[in-house]
Amino acid sequence: MTTHTTVSTNVPSANPSVLKRYGVWWLFALVLLAAPVVFDSSLSRTLLSQMGIAIIVCLSYNMLLGQGGMLSFGHAVYSGMGGFLAIHTLNLVSNGEWLLPVSLIPIAGGIGAGVVAVVLGWVTTKKAATPFAMITLGVGELVWAMSLMFPEFFGGEGGISGDRVTGATPFGITYGPQIQLYYLIAAYTFVCTALMYAFTCTPLGRMLNATRDNPERVEFVGFDTQMVRFIAFVFAGFFAGVAGGLSALNFEIVTSEVVGLQRSGAYLLFTFLGGATVFFGPILGAILMVLALVLFSEFTNAWLLYLGLIFVFMVMYAPGGFAAILLHNVRVWRCGLMGRLVQPYALLVVTSVPGFVGATVLVEMLYHRQLNAGLDPVLSMYAMQWDTTSALTWVQVLLLFVVGLALFEWGRRRFARAWSQVQVLIQHSTATGGTL
Repeated sequence: MTTHTTVSTNVPSANPSVLKRYGVWWLFALVLLAAPVVFDSSLSRTLLSQMGIAIIVCLSYNMLLGQGGMLSFGHAVYSGMGGFLAIHTLNLVSNGEWLLPVSLIPIAGGIGAGVVAVVLGWVTTKKAATPFAMITLGVGELVWAMSLMFPEFFGGEGGISGDRVTGATPFGITYGPQIQLYYLIAAYTFVCTALMYAFTCTPLGRMLNATRDNPERVEFVGFDTQMVRFIAFVFAGFFAGVAGGLSALNFEIVTSEVVGLQRSGAYLLFTFLGGATVFFGPILGAILMVLALVLFSEFTNAWLLYLGLIFVFMVMYAPGGFAAILLHNVRVWRCGLMGRLVQPYALLVVTSVPGFVGATVLVEMLYHRQLNAGLDPVLSMYAMQWDTTSALTWVQVLLLFVVGLALFEWGRRRFARAWSQVQVLIQHSTATGGTL
């Protein structure tokens, strides 16, 4: 009796979605590697380092806000505590008391912040929604007050400083030059981003989404929603602590400001602006945060006012953030309908210019009147001279602003109609399975 065995030689074809996913990660790694080569000035590399740190902390915050529906007003507590624990660890290494590579100090900050998150998170996550937000606000204020009450650990108003050029120097890497530190930050950024994305794909990440959307049903099927929130809270605290440790290495000083409410508010604001409903949204928000806090603040004293106006504008017209705007337009482009929106987009941009000019000139004139009028009452802006002491100038600027608002509203409504028509076409094609 002869037995014939057939061996299949068919190799399964690669999944396009898998290739696409890994292609995005290769592109992300390439951008991190090439960025300091393209932008090779000292200022650019400093900004890139801060962007890498901000990406980690904003993604960690989005584990709470976007994935878990937990609005936190005290996330800076964990990034700040990670920074303090990292700078103390750095000083212990510098004194020869600990034998730890400088490259691993951010992990020490992450572990320390994770322990703090275990202690504070068990109480914080017992409530959800508004009570959770109020508890985090209270915890944040409590830790900030403690930072001034215990100078032995927090360093008082002067903070704690350290020197990152210490310990062993494998391959001659001292982390003294900014480019060396940047690549360390880039490595942590890539690994932490990948780990946080992997968390969203785990059963725990999916259960966190379910807890955000329908906690009653999660309880009904036998899961403890408080425990789900607590575990996610600890993970978010760990990654925030890693970002705080990297920040301690970058600046070589940590002050009480890093645990303050203003820092927590910045994480909330820019994570929302980037797009809390999309994984890569906080990455966009982190880049915007660094540009706003470091660069934009150098151009105008009214940058906080502009930031608040942008936030209000986004809440009113694009609550999904910049990431949602990008994804919606990519969807339109893939359906071959972007040509229908070219004219409405152009009209929207043109009609928004007068109102934008009027609003910015009005704000800058107000600030100039209060801060610099004693030096020179004339404001130079948009290649024009604006006399802040002239009533006629104020009337002209107000008129420009009002007319600009009316033009913008007209252009916005025309764009909204065109956008709605395109969305109807896409939905009809999707429902019928036909072509557009």
